[in-house]
Amino acid sequence: MKAIIYTGLSVSFDEAKEILDENVIYKPPIKRGDIGDALKENPDIIGIIDGVFHQSPAVAHKEILNAIDAGVKVIGSSSMGALRASELDVLGMVGIGYVYEQYRDGEITSDDDVAVMLDQETLEPLSVPLVNMKYVFTKAQEENVIIANEKEELLQIAKEIFYPKRIYSAVLNESSLNDDKKNKLIDFIAISKDIKKEDGKKLIKYVKELMETA
Repeated sequence: MKAIIYTGLSVSFDEAKEILDENVIYKPPIKRGDIGDALKENPDIIGIIDGVFHQSPAVAHKEILNAIDAGVKVIGSSSMGALRASELDVLGMVGIGYVYEQYRDGEITSDDDVAVMLDQETLEPLSVPLVNMKYVFTKAQEENVIIANEKEELLQIAKEIFYPKRIYSAVLNESSLNDDKKNKLIDFIAISKDIKKEDGKKLIKYVKELMETA
């Protein structure tokens, strides 16, 4: 079997290759038109983790459905992949992970929830996606680092920050948390999961399992 996976932002190419490095082609975040080109390479599987939202037109639903109609298994997670999977799962696209479930269940609805500013050359994220902040602040409340109304304040501040400038320090600086609680939250953030990365790794592991059992 042969797979094409669009990543580089949520999961770096090096991290991806540590999980799966045979019979797979890793490509940068997907944009409109890429699937048509990918189908010329005759993949059995297309995995969509990252995609562009604002820099170029986003991958269209019809492109994905064309791939599914051609017999390709299309899987999404983490970012653009999670969003499209939540919209097309009833038509055959497979969704994986927390972010997909958040979209599927209507807990998040906008591409702004997963949008980040990135370095165009290295694909390194330069901001923090809102969905990651929601995950971390929810876990912080569960661990009694913050209380419910503080979580809601932090999320509201985060939502009001334009996504390229959305980083934890900007949110904390605008919050009413005292210094002691800010420091505890900073420590908690430092050990917290990057949920988009975790979801991306789940997709790659799922692709690996499909290829090993084919």
